[in-house]
Amino acid sequence: MVERSIWQDSVSLRAKSVMKIAIAQLNPIIGDLTGNAERILTAAQTAVERGAQLMITPELALCGYPPRDLLMMPDFIANAAEALVELAHRLPPNLAVLVGTVAHNPDASVDGEKPLFNSAALLHQGKIQQFFHKRLLPTYDVFDEDRYFEPSQTAGHFWLDLPVTSENSVRMHIGVTICEDLWNDEDFWGQRSYETNPISDLSTLQVDFTVNLSASPYTVGKQQIREAMLHHLAKKFNQPILYANQVGGNDDLIFDGSSFALNRQGELIARACAFEADLIFVEYDLSQHDLLPLETQPVTPLTETAEAEIWSALVLGVKDYARKCGFTKAVIGLSGGVDSALVAAIAAAALGNQNVLGVLMPSPYSSDHSINDAEQLAANLGIQTKTLPIGTLMHGYDETLADLFADTEFGLAEENIQSRIRGNLLMAISNKFGYLLLSTGNKSEMAVGYCTLYGDMNGGLAVIADVAKTRVYSICKWLNDQATFPTELGWAKEVIPNHILTKAPSAELKPGQVDQDSLPPYEILDDILVRFVQKHQTPEAIIAAGHAPETLNKVMRLVSRAEFKRRQAPPVLKVSDRAFGVGWRMPIAHRWVPVAK
Repeated sequence: MVERSIWQDSVSLRAKSVMKIAIAQLNPIIGDLTGNAERILTAAQTAVERGAQLMITPELALCGYPPRDLLMMPDFIANAAEALVELAHRLPPNLAVLVGTVAHNPDASVDGEKPLFNSAALLHQGKIQQFFHKRLLPTYDVFDEDRYFEPSQTAGHFWLDLPVTSENSVRMHIGVTICEDLWNDEDFWGQRSYETNPISDLSTLQVDFTVNLSASPYTVGKQQIREAMLHHLAKKFNQPILYANQVGGNDDLIFDGSSFALNRQGELIARACAFEADLIFVEYDLSQHDLLPLETQPVTPLTETAEAEIWSALVLGVKDYARKCGFTKAVIGLSGGVDSALVAAIAAAALGNQNVLGVLMPSPYSSDHSINDAEQLAANLGIQTKTLPIGTLMHGYDETLADLFADTEFGLAEENIQSRIRGNLLMAISNKFGYLLLSTGNKSEMAVGYCTLYGDMNGGLAVIADVAKTRVYSICKWLNDQATFPTELGWAKEVIPNHILTKAPSAELKPGQVDQDSLPPYEILDDILVRFVQKHQTPEAIIAAGHAPETLNKVMRLVSRAEFKRRQAPPVLKVSDRAFGVGWRMPIAHRWVPVAK
């Protein structure tokens, strides 16, 4: 063994001292221990072929993130441990691999601690060499890691011998962090959420570089925050950082990947593709004590617009939700409106246009242009359609309810029957043919309850329920502006018919109805919702931004009253930092609503 004090003085030895490192950006299936192990093994074999000596995988790569209450199943934990041992035996022996997994806490029964650690296992030379445990456990938004895991009290780091000649090797000192461990620097955020700053501890230990195994869910613009934060940390602690992020859709969460590496100056030297599995490489040059890029591997550019990001995220979310739940086809109710148009386009891109069925269900209140717009959209996308008029069914409901509804005025109950008839028809198709029913409501509607339980809210996945109405329009316009990929998918160049984008939005549940009969203009509504739902601004702050108190009070009441609907909605694909779903934990039966004065 040649220690650092010796090899630093050896120019010939230093010149050969380069470590190649692979970052495996994987798309695991939660609970698929065998399949996930195969994904890690396949990446490792490619990494060795490319000359890598170390490979990093994402957080909990072996079991998939987030496993949630599977972690409470003893057999699941035991099977994960067995899968890890088997994986260690099968990996190329000359490649060290950091695998995200769960590990038992031996002190749990004695000290009353949580029974598990969120861990990284070092697999090398056929064995599990060492475990490193996550130190900072997030318990906000969609995260609830304190429910399952015990935080580690010690810094994770290890030494890895790197052969440089047939007789000599050098010893690399590598720091290990897991996701949240890097998200607590006071200088970057202006405050600390935890007492410990793991990367500061690793800097004190003088590691050569730090790796981070991550499962960081996607939200709009999050990659820019990640890169700015790690740029700050690399410069502050004069330490290269390699970041391996999970990719793929798991239930309501979408992981964008976008793994990357920074040198000790904080300069970006590698970035993986967003929204797809990838394997990228960097080199650590011991003569420069720094990470270097590979000339043969260009840095993948960031997605240019928020609309392009959201589109890619939602396509991946639908594709993986269907694939991981065993669906190959989807069914959608096509109304001729902008929301169902966008969801149909997303489904066609995710599953293939031959695997999407659009169902038109006109009522006596449906306009001719809505039917024409829906048919034109389907033609543009190349998807199949079926038309099921519901006028006769509506009449049947009217007759059945005539005595009970006698001496009452036509109102919301009768209007909603149309939506519930459509929901029943769509669910019948889903049940009969095994199609995934995609609901088409947007976030603005979900927020204020402008949606019908057991009607348009039916479905297995709420595709755009975290996308505001104004953003729905901007994504559709962006989609129509694309020059190449619509035709690559076999679509017409104008994907969304222009009339859909220019007509007044309407549920068409009664003659002449438009959304603005019941709601403020969407530009106003969406701005209020961003301020109230996502930014938690006070009524005074929202009024100061230019909104009328009476409009604000109406919106806040509607948001509160609609909680019971949201609780019964399908899983919502999350693309914002505050989505309805797992991270939204509001009571249904409550009587507190802020009041604007």
